[in-house]
Formats: sequence, C-alpha cells, structure tokens
Amino acid sequence: MSRPKRYWMMKSEPDAFSIDDLERVGTEPWSGVRNYQARNFMRDGMRPGDGVMIYHSNCKVPGLAGLARVASIAYPDETQFDRGSHYFDQKATREQPRWFLVDVAFDRKLTRVIPLQEIKRHTDELGEGFALTARGSRLSVFPVTAAQWKLLLSFE
Repeated sequence: MSRPKRYWMMKSEPDAFSIDDLERVGTEPWSGVRNYQARNFMRDGMRPGDGVMIYHSNCKVPGLAGLARVASIAYPDETQFDRGSHYFDQKATREQPRWFLVDVAFDRKLTRVIPLQEIKRHTDELGEGFALTARGSRLSVFPVTAAQWKLLLSFE
C-alpha cells in the first residue's frame, strides 16, 4: 500500500533561481540547503510525486509563485564536496554525506504571485505553527498539510 501524497513548500530567491528558471529547465536538483531540519524533510519525508509550492523570498514582493513536484528520492548534494562551491562542507565525506537534496520538476506558474502579506491575513486558518507565518521561522523547506495546500491555492 502506498503512502498518501505529501505537500511541501520550498523557498527560493528569484534572483538566484525562480519559478521561471524551473519552467525553463524542467527539473532541477534543489541544492544548497544547509539547515538540518530542512535537510531531514528532503531526506526522510519527500517522495517522488509529492506536491511542492515554490515560494519566492528575499525579493520586492515575496510570495507563492508556482507549483512543482518532487521528482526523485533524496541523494547526496554534490556541492558539499566541491571546494569551489559556496556550499562546500569540509566535514562531509562521500562515505558519510551531511547534505541531501531532491530533484524538483516544474508543474505550473500560478496565475499571479500570492503575496506574503495576503497569506498572513489567513494565519488563523492556516493554523498555528505554519512555518511561513510563524515568527522567527527561517526554514527553506517545510511540510504543508493538504488543507493548507488547498487554502493557499484558493487565493489564486
């Protein structure tokens, strides 16, 4: 018996990699995540076919920009081994990698970016602890419930 589909939100800075970039390339390794909790979500929780909301952060109008899906199981992030990479980790080894990623495949751009300010007006409906509206949350990858997914898409 297969497990139910899960849903996730993944933040990206659009000047580094945007939903337009994902549309152009089709599928991309989601590399460079250097937060243990976010890494654990990718490594232990994500499975091919899971839904992904792409959230643009650190930009003029942060917000939900598009939808994607998890396209692979987790595997070691090669940037941790590359001495020339900003994401190099001297403690990581091929025998014991520290950082993992999944491939993400483009599904569609939203009809409009749903701004964070609009999302925050629905904090109570989204529930306590929803990482995007929780104070101090800096996670770049986090789970979204099916109800939160449906609610967020209703704003489109």
